[in-house]
Amino acid sequence: MIIKQLSVFLENKSGRLHEVFDVLGASNINVSACSVADTSEFGILRMIVSEPDKAREILKEKLFSVNVSEVISFATPNAPGSLSKTLQILSNAQISIEYLYGFSIGEKSFIALRCDNAEKAVMEFQRHQMELISASELYKF
Repeated sequence: MIIKQLSVFLENKSGRLHEVFDVLGASNINVSACSVADTSEFGILRMIVSEPDKAREILKEKLFSVNVSEVISFATPNAPGSLSKTLQILSNAQISIEYLYGFSIGEKSFIALRCDNAEKAVMEFQRHQMELISASELYKF
């Protein structure tokens, strides 16, 4: 399903990532999934959290630069070629992927994906009977 994701822009220096997780932990906000992309000067921490609106406000109060965007969360079998088959669905529908990240537990892989047309991607996944994951389900992992 379409869920909210936080993107936090961080200076690339020791301790900044810890500060984000410390603030969230102290506010009883759980991080279900995250990814860090960096350059020599800054990084982008993307994460799915249990209370995205509250997390955004708390981080802004601590002077972090935070944006909220929408991603799609879905599951695929944790087997060779499964993600390729899923991405082929989007390619056939001419949906461009901006980025994705994921993790696996047991026999399933869980993916968060940002694309240029989330509504169309959800419709395509539903049409192909893909397992879409809601935010509340993702918070359980």
